[in-house]
Parts: sequence; structure tokens; C-alpha cells
Amino acid sequence: MSRTGLGLAALAVLPLGFLVVFFAWPVGAILRLGFVDGGVLGALAEGETWRLAWFTVAQAAGSTAIAVVAGLPVAYLLARVRLPGIPVVRTLVLVPFVLPTVVVGLAFRALWTDGGWLSIVLANAFFNVAVVGRTVAGLWAVLDSRAEDAARALGASRWRAFRSVTLPALMPAITSAAAVVFLFCATSFGVVLILGGARYRTLETEIYLRTENLLDLTGAAALSLVQIAAVLAALVLGAAARRRRESALRLRSRRETARRPAGGEWAVVGAAVAVLGLLLTPIAALLVRSLSTADGWSLAGYRALSSTGNDGTLQVSGWEAAMNSLRTATDATVLAMIIGVSASVLLVALRRSPGRLARGVGESMDAALMLPLGVSAVTVGFGYLVTLDALPGDLRRSPLLVPLAQALVVIPLVIRTVLPVVRSIDDRLRQAAATLGASPARVWREIDVPLTFRAVVAAAGFGYVVALGEFGATSFLARPQTPTLPVAIAALIARPGQLNNQMAYAACALLMLVTAAAVIVIDRLASGRVGEF
Repeated sequence: MSRTGLGLAALAVLPLGFLVVFFAWPVGAILRLGFVDGGVLGALAEGETWRLAWFTVAQAAGSTAIAVVAGLPVAYLLARVRLPGIPVVRTLVLVPFVLPTVVVGLAFRALWTDGGWLSIVLANAFFNVAVVGRTVAGLWAVLDSRAEDAARALGASRWRAFRSVTLPALMPAITSAAAVVFLFCATSFGVVLILGGARYRTLETEIYLRTENLLDLTGAAALSLVQIAAVLAALVLGAAARRRRESALRLRSRRETARRPAGGEWAVVGAAVAVLGLLLTPIAALLVRSLSTADGWSLAGYRALSSTGNDGTLQVSGWEAAMNSLRTATDATVLAMIIGVSASVLLVALRRSPGRLARGVGESMDAALMLPLGVSAVTVGFGYLVTLDALPGDLRRSPLLVPLAQALVVIPLVIRTVLPVVRSIDDRLRQAAATLGASPARVWREIDVPLTFRAVVAAAGFGYVVALGEFGATSFLARPQTPTLPVAIAALIARPGQLNNQMAYAACALLMLVTAAAVIVIDRLASGRVGEF
């Protein structure tokens, strides 16, 4: 093996080793457990399983449809309109996507006290308008408008020109975004748990309830298998759609298409502004609810964060839970950045390799590293409980357990943020530097680091806010003595008492404000582009 081959093999050890030990092994254990004592066949024979599966698919499909319809005017505004304030709109649209699920659940609960299926569908759509808006805008911004102008000149109405010319050209991006949105909605946990209660359950929440409340590990594993099969199918479709979108982007010219709207285009701009107003409504409702009590406006909920709630609901104060969140998110982000950046460098090196085998390995590895996005965090957390005692030191008792689970969620996001930037670096710059006598270390320091620095910092910030609000796996793994803030919020709203409710809403408001501030900084740093959006 050549020195380059040895270097690539060494670089692959860390990401692939982490993926095998902390993803493939726990999920494989769930698969095995699901077949114990006929658990899978028994679960498939139950009508309740198919009712849960139907509701999971139905609410995900409904949320996806709403997100696509709401996201298209936003995409037009971001891609084709030149008006003051567009960068602000771009940032505000992204904020809901990175809000913690418990925050969004409580925000919609402030609007719909009784919850219900409609609030679940709308809350999941609220999360994902940014996915549609910014993904489709990325292609729409570079789409040549002359074909649509030609159709208009030949007598087609504005709507017919859009339907016949522009919409087919945008379908790769729309399909890609819809697949990702469906994936996120099908594995939604915190929103369904808070808004659905006992009446509306998905496969994700049922896995949690069977494990946490009923100790039915075989039944939970069987449901995990059903969910994994559905989610992997969506992941495959999403990957195919993403490849089509990337191919479409490569074929487009980079000419400027944004301009001031005219005529009927103002109606689309108005629709986009209306969507933005609807996105901000739950956020405003949460802030208002955190300050309102039966006796009027008050900061009682914020002051109560220094306590443990009614009758000691929590074992630590709200501020201690917040500090736990900051520590675990920091650990998870550091780990995810080390693995994600290493994997990005490796994937680019494999793609540029002259050998067809190396390129094939790179494509397979890229797909494998995205799998944690397509498998429920609840399933992964459940898998940790049944496997990690076999490792030295029994990691189930380690304070690193929660950061490990959070890092698994963050790593794909880091890769999708850093990888496109690393791929875009012209290799001729490295060759020129090497020709002028620069060592490989200096080439890396003078070429790669400056060009990728903004993307790496943006990926770290993006990963940090996602880890800060992660709830699915953390709800399984966080110990009562060291809960994260999302876990503490869920515990507070599960127990009666006005003080508990006020504390929960105050904690959500603080978590939301921290997340929103971080996103604003990240989006500015990344010049309006985070990840592949």
C-alpha cells in the first residue's frame, strides 16, 4: 500500500470506528432484540402497530405538504427578490429549524392548550419550512430566468410559465427537501410527546413509552425495526433526490437573477411575509406565556429557575440543568467536530483519487455517515442502554454517555456543512503552492485552513445549538442527578403545579433566545448559508 493509501486508511479509522461502536453496534443490538421470542412477528400482527405506523406516516406527510407549500414563497423571496431586509428574513426563517423540540412543543401548547393532531402537524411543518425555503432557493437563485421570460413572451400566463418551465426545473430541489422534511417529521419526538399526550402517539413516542414506562424491551425493539425500515426507505429516496439536486446545480449558470418584484410578483412576496409572520407567532406566544401568570405579568418563572420546582420535581435547580446542557453540548460539539472534519477531508481525498474503487468507497462512506440522521435518536439511546455495558468501564454510568449520543446526531450536520466547502477548494491552488516549495503542512495551513475556517466555525456553532436542544436520545440517557435543560423542562411539564409550568416556559424562553442568538451569528458568519441549505 502506498503512503497516501496508508494515510487515508489511518484517517478513516476515527470516523468509521466511532460509527461502528456508537451507531452500528447499538442499532444492530436493537435489530437482534426485535427478533427475540418472536417480538417482530408479534408486533407486526398487532393492529396497534399499524395504527401507530399509519399515524406516523400520515402526520409526517401532512407536515411535509404544508412545509413545501409554505416554503416555496419563501424560496422565491430568498432567491429572486432584491429588497432591503432579505438577509434578515434568511436568518429568521432558519431559527425555527434549530429550536429544541421541547421549546417548539411548549410554544404550540401555548397556542393550543389541548394539543391534538393538528398542532402536531403544524409544529412539525413549523420546524421544516427553512429546509424547503433554503434548499429550493439554492437552486432557484441560479436558475436561468430567460426560459420563463420566453414562455411569457409567447403568451403564457405567469402561473402557466411557472408550472410549465420553472417548477419542473426546481423539482430536484423540491423532492430533496420534501424527503428530508418527511424524515425529520417521521422521527419527531419531543413535539409529539408534548402535544400528543396519550391520545396521539407515533412509533417514536411509543418506543420511548414502552421502554421507559412498561419495560417492554422486546416490543420497543420490534417497533424500532418497523420505524428503521420506513426511515431508511425515506433516507434512500432523499439521497437520490440530493444527487439529482447537486447535478442540477452543477448544470446551472451563476448569473444574478434577483431583482425588485413587479406586478403579481408582489403577491408571492406577500405570501412569503405572511409565512414569516406565522413562523414568528409561536415564538412570540412562548415569550408571552413565560411572563404571564394568574396574577398578571411576572418574572416568577425565571426567578424559580434557582429552585427545583414544586415538591422537588427536579433533583437539581433549573440553572444547574442549564449548566449541564452547556457542558454536554460542548463535549458533544468538540467530539463531533473532530470526527466530522476528519471525515470531510477523507471523503474529498477519496473523491479526488484516480481509482474507481476509492471513489466508490468514498460514496459508500458518505452514505454510511448520514445514517444517524435517518435512524431515530430514541432508538439509538435505547441501543446504548442494551449494549454499552460490554465496553470497559460500563459507559452507561459514564458522564460521557449523553455527549456521545449527541455527537452522533451532530456529526452528519457537521459533514454536510464542511464537506461542500472542502470540495470546492481548487486543487490547483495546492499544486501551485507545492510547486513553489511549500511543505504539505504549510499548504494545509496557508490554503485549506483560511478557505474552510468560516465553514468550520459555522459547523461548530450549528452543531452546538443542535446538541444543546437534543432531547430524543438524551431523554433515555440523562441521569436524574444531571439532567439537561430539555429533559428538565419535560419533567416540569409532566408534573402539575403553576410553578412547574412557569419554570418550564421560562426555561424554554431562555433556551430559545440562546439558540436564536447563536443562529444569527452563525448565519452571518456563513454568509447566509448553513450546511447544504
